[in-house]
Amino acid sequence: MTEQELQQYLLTHYPKENENCEWKEMKNLKNDFCGHAKDDVISYVSALANMEGGELIIGVVDKTLEIVGTDTYNYDVEKARLRLTRECANLPTEGLRVEEFITSDTNKTVWVIHVPRHMRRRPVYAHNIAWQRLDDSLIELTDSRRDAILEEREVVYDWTAEVIADATLDDLDTDAIKIAREGYKQRFPKLAHDCDGWEDKVFLDKACLTINGKVTRTTLLLVGKQEAAPKLNHIAQIVWKCFQDGQVFGDIYTIPFIRTTSELLSRIRNYRFKIYPKNSLIPAEVWKYDTESILEGMHNAIAHQNYEMGARIIVTEDKDSLRFQNDGSFYEGDYHQYITGEKTPKSYRNPALVKAMVNIKMIDTQGYGIHKMFMSQKERFLPMPDYNQSTASEVILNMPGTIIDENYSLMLLANQDLTLTDAVLLDQVQKGQSITPNAVAMLRKRKLIEGRLPHIYVSKNIAQATDQKVEYSKHKGLADKQCEALLLDSLKDHGSLTKQEIVRLLWDLLPDQLEDKQKNNKIEYLLKRLRIAGKIHNRTKGNESVWSLGKI
Repeated sequence: MTEQELQQYLLTHYPKENENCEWKEMKNLKNDFCGHAKDDVISYVSALANMEGGELIIGVVDKTLEIVGTDTYNYDVEKARLRLTRECANLPTEGLRVEEFITSDTNKTVWVIHVPRHMRRRPVYAHNIAWQRLDDSLIELTDSRRDAILEEREVVYDWTAEVIADATLDDLDTDAIKIAREGYKQRFPKLAHDCDGWEDKVFLDKACLTINGKVTRTTLLLVGKQEAAPKLNHIAQIVWKCFQDGQVFGDIYTIPFIRTTSELLSRIRNYRFKIYPKNSLIPAEVWKYDTESILEGMHNAIAHQNYEMGARIIVTEDKDSLRFQNDGSFYEGDYHQYITGEKTPKSYRNPALVKAMVNIKMIDTQGYGIHKMFMSQKERFLPMPDYNQSTASEVILNMPGTIIDENYSLMLLANQDLTLTDAVLLDQVQKGQSITPNAVAMLRKRKLIEGRLPHIYVSKNIAQATDQKVEYSKHKGLADKQCEALLLDSLKDHGSLTKQEIVRLLWDLLPDQLEDKQKNNKIEYLLKRLRIAGKIHNRTKGNESVWSLGKI
């Protein structure tokens, strides 16, 4: 083709420079192929590969795409391809090719190097450096981009995206579609008017409930008729079990989940109860459960279920808690990372299902769902939710629906300026769960806790604000000087005491957070210290040690 035709061809196929396209003049390819780092061909190939791959056009003027040609000096495309694979560490060979164009009228040579995307979790290096493009320059791969490459997940099969060959729009529940439309309009208020005018077929595609008019497993799970459930080739059920007053009863719910989850919600026993602050006649009245949190628990179980396991979702209602159970571990990170709402997941187990559920406002993808549940518990002065992570094959969410420790709820009620992080950590302290040394240091610095690991407890200033003074004193126990004074007074009153009598005297006065062995050690140390100081002495009487006052 002529120079003008080639220029038009390049402008059509590679119209502008960006992260996927680079124009370079490079007059001598043999020298420029492996020349100076950051300025040669292999550096640009590394930069393109470390993004999404792309094209490097050589023999054209940067910015204008004017064809100037390049001198290859008998350096052919096959040698170039081999050199790229040798000089660019981790560069995939599949998709790597070099096209050569020679203009028929001006005999100018242009090369287009098609650069494949890097392999999963493997940056591409040139001159022992991984490069990336920043505007018109190359820079070393940034930490954030390197982390993104190193954390890439393998492309996995999406069960929920599969088209069901024998399913049609007649298999869908009209009431469920109406509910989905309302959710879509809430999610996209600017499209609410347009949405009202769309036919069901158009709406379903817009909401990603169907794909090009075809019914998928996502479609049936969310808006399919109950009688169409067998077409899923999955049990597709939520089992509700309720334990109340010594009786066990429940029900089974199936598709369409957008409707049946609300039906299950209406069966859960929810009511308001009162929390009475100390020194106040006005109680705080709160709901046992937050309805949005209940739906969040069920909808998360639906969205993140590992459907290839063929299991059902189980919702268990006990007298004072709800439990949501689904197959499949946390797909990215663990629940602690989502409590503050700062982490946003990058990928999902069921992308098609998640996308549709987001569009019809069943869930969000910003990582706020768990955060909202924790905030709801805090704002209602109740214990925090817990995720049971003892198993790697399922997720179990426990949601308390009543006060576990009255003092903790009173603490939240009296100190509503505590942050969510404070509340979560102090909740773990109240439940006797371990927290990290860093968390202990932070709480101690802010004077929210006292004690030593593993026996930490709510600090005095918080305890005073919430009327936990008696509990605090039990935790802290008497000071060593007070125990010493009590022992000496008792020896003065009674003349002598056996070791067993001294233990009985002091045992309940020591911090109740200490274990039995630690209490015994503390008493032994007290006796030893007083004996060395000459304040007391002991003698053996039979099999017992008897202690008396010494010469003071």
